[in-house]
Parts: sequence; structure tokens; C-alpha cells
Amino acid sequence: MIGFSSFTLENGLQVLVHEDHSVDIAVMNILYDVGSRDERPDKTGFAHLFEHLMFGGSKNIPSYDEPLQRVGGENNAFTSTDITNYYLTVPASNLETGFWLESDRMLSLSFEPEVLNVQRNVVIEEFRQRYLNQPYGDVWLKLRPLCYQVHPYQWATIGKEISHIEQATLDDVREFFFRYYLPSNAILVVAGKVTETQVRALCEKWFSPIPAGNKPVRRLPVEPTQTARRELRAQAKVPAHALYKAYHMPGRFHPDYYAADLLTDVLGRGESSRLYRKLVKEDEIFTSISSFSMGTLDPGLIVVNGRLQEGRTHPDAERAVDEILASVASEGPTDEELEKVKNQAASTLEFGEVEVMNRAMNLAFATLSGDPNFVNEEADRIAAVSKEDVRRVARHAFRPENSNVLYYEAIN
Repeated sequence: MIGFSSFTLENGLQVLVHEDHSVDIAVMNILYDVGSRDERPDKTGFAHLFEHLMFGGSKNIPSYDEPLQRVGGENNAFTSTDITNYYLTVPASNLETGFWLESDRMLSLSFEPEVLNVQRNVVIEEFRQRYLNQPYGDVWLKLRPLCYQVHPYQWATIGKEISHIEQATLDDVREFFFRYYLPSNAILVVAGKVTETQVRALCEKWFSPIPAGNKPVRRLPVEPTQTARRELRAQAKVPAHALYKAYHMPGRFHPDYYAADLLTDVLGRGESSRLYRKLVKEDEIFTSISSFSMGTLDPGLIVVNGRLQEGRTHPDAERAVDEILASVASEGPTDEELEKVKNQAASTLEFGEVEVMNRAMNLAFATLSGDPNFVNEEADRIAAVSKEDVRRVARHAFRPENSNVLYYEAIN
């Protein structure tokens, strides 16, 4: 159970406080309600670019890292399709340094041309290294637009193509910042050796003066129900043929999300899972195989992916996968399978709450559901999933017309 108190500043900033006086640190987690799904189709990769730009200096502080490091702090950030998240850790006695730094870069970036040039080149290099020059690195650049026809999940967080980042201008950057980096579009969690009274005072001092702005209204296109199987073939110099199968599933806060997530664990979590046991150990069709669910806020994907044994063909491998998917859709998991994956999920959840920072992140994310206490309900939601829930979700997901298939072929 993660205890917390909460309040909202007049400018719309939602603040949550989680006190843990057993530690000597304080953490700050600021979640901005903007991800790659909020980008324009012709200007993708901006949310991720901003993750980098936010460390390039703000209105009054030319260097973000130096003053934080001087007080023994550390920080990082990440971007997803749905959110951009910034977090830092400091000795509890130096918490105000974090408030000073985070409030100033929420107020305004420096918008120096050289900062944009440096960070743009960093992102371009990351695009090349991780997505273009790495075996199987371009899978999601191909699979996403196959699965999504209208929803902006059709491009990866890094963006559709390098040219979108190369052509980013300072005007583009300013527009994106002042549209999304607002107190009214952010959630701040302060946790550790802190008190609510202390956090309220620091919020009033450092964040209250920041203008609220107009919280953006999200009007994303709804992905239509898929009505026919889609298939794509790709070739590259990779170690082995690979198969990717993706099926549409509910979003992160949908009641059926946990059944879908446990379904993927039954199928592909670990060497005792159905897919691995049958297709790797027994039949030796794949050298590796797994399945997972994408915990996106809007409807996401169940993905099955594996690398084929030499001499095996994609059609044969896919048929073998389909037999197992059809079996779980028809019969559901066994009592033993469901109990095992529930225990694994509960352990993962409990282990994830050991660190104060993870608790802060989980609180911030849960707040997006409209109720921060969602974070304390997950264990019960997992425990409540029945075999029939898993079977029902599998039957709905694993329809042939709901499948998106990528045959990734290895060439010499």
C-alpha cells in the first residue's frame, strides 16, 4: 500500500506527497501528459526530442546537471507513446534544489539554437544506432504502421523518420513547449523523507508563480476495428528469420487489461510458458520466443515474437504459434498456469514498490486514470482475474482478422 496525500495548485499542477521517513532521500517525479501520440504526423519524434532538450538549460539556469550534482543529486527521464517523465533524487536536506531546477525548466527553456543543434544530433544518432544499424532494430518502424492505420501509435517514440528531427526549427520547439509543458498538464509526485507541509510550502514558492496556460484538449483518431489479417515481409542482414504477430487489445486502464496481460504471461513468460515449452524445447521450431502486452493508455497490442531455427519456414512457424493461441482461446489457462502467472505478477508489483522512486513513478502514472489510488488496487485487480476472463480475452484477441503479421527474413 502506497500512502499519499494530494492537492492541486491554482495553476492546475497536481501534486502528490508520499512520506517515507525510513529513508534519507527525497525524490521528485514530474509526469507531463504528452507522448508521441500527441505529435503531428508530419512532425514526429518531438516528445522524445524534448526529453533531451529539457536538460539543455532553462530560462535562468544554463546547466541543469551541475547544480544538482553539487548537492549529491542525480536525475534521468524517459518518453513513451503516452507520457514524458522526469525524475530526480537528492539528499532530503537538499530537496529545494530540485524544486528550483524543475520549476525553472517548467517555466521556460532557454531556446538557444546551439542547444537544439546539439540535442537534435544526439537524437539523430540514437535513431541510427538503435533503429537503423542494429539487427531487428527497425521492427517497430514496420510493425506499428501495419497495426495502426489512423491512430498515432502508428509511429515509434523516436519518430517516423530522421528527417522530421533534422527539419525541427526553434519555432517548432517553442510551439510544442508552450502547448504541452504547462503546470495544468503535469503531475508532480514528491516522495521520501518529506512532509506534506514542507512540500506545500515549496510548491507555493517555486511552482505557483508559473502561469497555468491552457491545458491541451486531446482529440486523437480512434483506431477502427480491424476486419482482415495484415501481413508484411521484410528482409535484412540479421542472424535468423523472425516472426512477429500482433493483436489489438484493451488499453492500460480498461477492466480487461489485466486478463490480457496475464494471458501473455501464460503464453510467453519464461521457459515454462506454453510457447517456449512447446515450440523451443519440444518441437525446436524457434530458438527463442516470447509474448507481451503493451501497456499503452489507448488500446494497445498483444505481441508474440520469436526467432526461427535454421531451416524452418515462416508459414510453418506461424501455424505452430496459431495452434497454441487457439488452444488457450478455446480452453483458457489451467489452474496451475493462472496461479503461477498471478504469483509472478504480484511479486513483480511488490518488488517494484521497494524503491521510493518507483513508488513515486507509479503514483504519477496511476493519477492519469483519474484516481491516484488506482496504484493500490492493482494487486486486487490481478487476483480477481479468472480463467474465464483470460479465455474470453484470448478468444476475442486471437481472431484471424485481428492479426498483424511480420515475416522478417534473414538474407546473406
